[in-house]
Amino acid sequence: MMARRTILMAPGLGYLALLLIVPCLIIFAYSLFERGTYGGIVYDPTLENYQRAASSLFARIFLDSVRIAATATIVALLVGYPAAYAIAQQPRNRQMALLVLVMLPFWSNYLIRTYAWIVLLNNQGLINRTLQGAGVIEQPLPLLYNEFAIVLGLVYNYVPFVILALYSSISRLGPELREASFDLGGSAWTTFRRVTLPLTVPGIAAGAVFVFVLSIGNFVTPDLLGGGQRPMLGNLIYSQYLSARDWPMGSALGFILVVIMLALLFGQAILSARASGEGEARIVPQPARVAA
Repeated sequence: MMARRTILMAPGLGYLALLLIVPCLIIFAYSLFERGTYGGIVYDPTLENYQRAASSLFARIFLDSVRIAATATIVALLVGYPAAYAIAQQPRNRQMALLVLVMLPFWSNYLIRTYAWIVLLNNQGLINRTLQGAGVIEQPLPLLYNEFAIVLGLVYNYVPFVILALYSSISRLGPELREASFDLGGSAWTTFRRVTLPLTVPGIAAGAVFVFVLSIGNFVTPDLLGGGQRPMLGNLIYSQYLSARDWPMGSALGFILVVIMLALLFGQAILSARASGEGEARIVPQPARVAA
């Protein structure tokens, strides 16, 4: 039995080892060396790259990246949760069609979707021209090449991940839980706050990790919609590899990003396990607690 399990797991484990673990180890190894005079790598061990990563310049870009990614995550959750809840409340024969509509943007190229926002948000774009034509504004609004445009682009591209993660959690909740809460005197808000929301924490955590990790490492959206004026961690790594030709520094920043991703995934796993355990205790709520 053990041999059969090992054989079945071997392709997946080999895939992860070859395309995930080995590249991460290579990046970590490169981060411990120095940059050559004209690029390349000088194989002299050093921790200077990590010391430079803690400098004020890199720290500022890192904090800006965290703020923008966190903002995009919060907005995506606020947009995605009602959408996922509404889809989960629809009849079964309609839910699949609605989920297909959610995934529809993924059927087009990421760059095309991002360039489409440039067309919509620029001074002569559809949004500004519509508002001016309606007499709402006199001068075009600065909708492009700023932090607002970056957050908007990130939310648009990643909110389907939130909806799918939340739909998976919400759809598993049977209607009998809400009905029991109503029967015990709980209002709609109390039922949502004390029953629905706690039981969907794993989906919230999964969606938040998806959006945050993908946003903080993104370099296309800040470059195109932000005009390069709001560089994020992904842009910094990109420039270290291709512009500065400083592979060790780029590797150090990339490895830091990998560590952040793994820490978030680990935290999400712990939160989901804890929420699942607490959720089982809420399946049969006490009358006094639900009606409170």
